[in-house]
Amino acid sequence: MKYGPLLSRPLLGLALAVWLGFAHANDTGDIGQLLREGKLAEAQARVDRLLAARPRDPQLRLYKGVIQRETGRTNEALATFSKLSEDHPELPEPYNNMAVIYAAQGQYDKARMVLEKALRTHPSYATAHDNLADVYARLASQAYSKALQLEGSAPTPARLALIRDLGQLNGAPRPATIVAAAPSAPPAAAPTAVAPKPAAVPAAPAPVAAAPVKPAAPVTTPPSTAATPADGAREVEQTVRAWAQAWSDRDMSRYLAAYDAAFETPGRQSRSAWEQERRARILGKARITVQLMDLQITVQGQRAVAKFRQDYKADTLAVLSRKTLELVRTGNRWLIVKESSGG
Repeated sequence: MKYGPLLSRPLLGLALAVWLGFAHANDTGDIGQLLREGKLAEAQARVDRLLAARPRDPQLRLYKGVIQRETGRTNEALATFSKLSEDHPELPEPYNNMAVIYAAQGQYDKARMVLEKALRTHPSYATAHDNLADVYARLASQAYSKALQLEGSAPTPARLALIRDLGQLNGAPRPATIVAAAPSAPPAAAPTAVAPKPAAVPAAPAPVAAAPVKPAAPVTTPPSTAATPADGAREVEQTVRAWAQAWSDRDMSRYLAAYDAAFETPGRQSRSAWEQERRARILGKARITVQLMDLQITVQGQRAVAKFRQDYKADTLAVLSRKTLELVRTGNRWLIVKESSGG
């Protein structure tokens, strides 16, 4: 889940006046840089000094809470964000940061409530939407686990059928139709009775039945050179993981090369404006890590969909969200044509 500085947007009423009153101060920007560089002690000293002169500055108080949380003083951070939300109920960021702490403590109901408050103050706050989606997923997981505990060893029929079917597929021999066996040889004719020969003449050996025909090896089809869905899924996985690694490495050439020319840029931006924005955001971070979990890939012909949970960390930010990438095969490469979060 993500927490961070106040949004750089006009705020109504008192918030606007407070924000504009301190917009000229470069020192808060210096604190943000110190946080991005992980210099928490220096940032703490700067915040304490400035708060002594401006104790009600919302940005400084938010920085204070972030530093408290990053240095393990969780209860102090929660108190800081809670008081800031009381003094400035129109700001979504304190609510969001409280939700991050509640979620880390496993208090998902509290996290849900404060995130909903954040969205009531600013319905288009994307970070709160992403975090709320994650909280709903955790609540659903808890409800499912509780349902299993209540049901004991008797799952619902649909769930039981699914488990039974999977067990049969995993435990039973492969059906014979998977590999066609060669036709078996016809049974050898029973040897006919042979009349006895005169004693002086050795009895002729009984006709030997034709030697049993050794069953032919199962007919196998030579490996096809055409790409199979499994091959395509492996290629897509390699592409998606390479994209995440390029992002983590802040390698803009490799990162941007993962996107097709027909990529749907958010907000109908021009491709150049989108690339410029991505460069600024990625290169503006001192360090980034992007880890993918629960990667699921579906391939249909020349198109593929990759769904996964994305654990993104950058400087003082931490976001755990769901993401979907849609890709298309272009030549021998898979390229991203659409990217969405929270689905």
